Amino acid sequence: MHDPDAPAGVPAELTGDDLETWAGVATVLEWLPSALDAQLLRDAQLSHFEYGVLYALAKAPDLTLRMSVLAGYANSTLSRLSRAATRLESQGWLRRTPDPADGRYTLAVLTDLGRAKVEDATPGHVQTVHRLVLDRLTERQTRQLREITQRILRAIREDEGWRPS
Repeated sequence: MHDPDAPAGVPAELTGDDLETWAGVATVLEWLPSALDAQLLRDAQLSHFEYGVLYALAKAPDLTLRMSVLAGYANSTLSRLSRAATRLESQGWLRRTPDPADGRYTLAVLTDLGRAKVEDATPGHVQTVHRLVLDRLTERQTRQLREITQRILRAIREDEGWRPS
């Protein structure tokens, strides 16, 4: 069925090269998170999401971020981040504290145990990222993938989210 609100010139369904391209992207979006989770859960008892939270804190000034900022970096709702933070707190890897500058906010602080956890988890995660993605591409393809993902991200949201420093 044709969508009457679709822009002119946009086909009603994906076919040919468009379908093949989209099927590949959609499959990567499904398979890659599971593969990243599997390695981190096996080797570090962390999900990829939890690793990302600890990593962001490890790179933050004073190992501290407001929960709202951390949620933005993690592309997460505060609710999902709060559930993860509760688990990470129970392991002693982070602690939450009121923001002394504005008590309406909560800070997430990476603990010494959390810093050790992210340092221990990083080499295996890096190996997995290389094995599954980076080593499969030429230098030119890696640059193209970076440019392609940046274009897609900008189409989804205006703000850039977390970016490596």
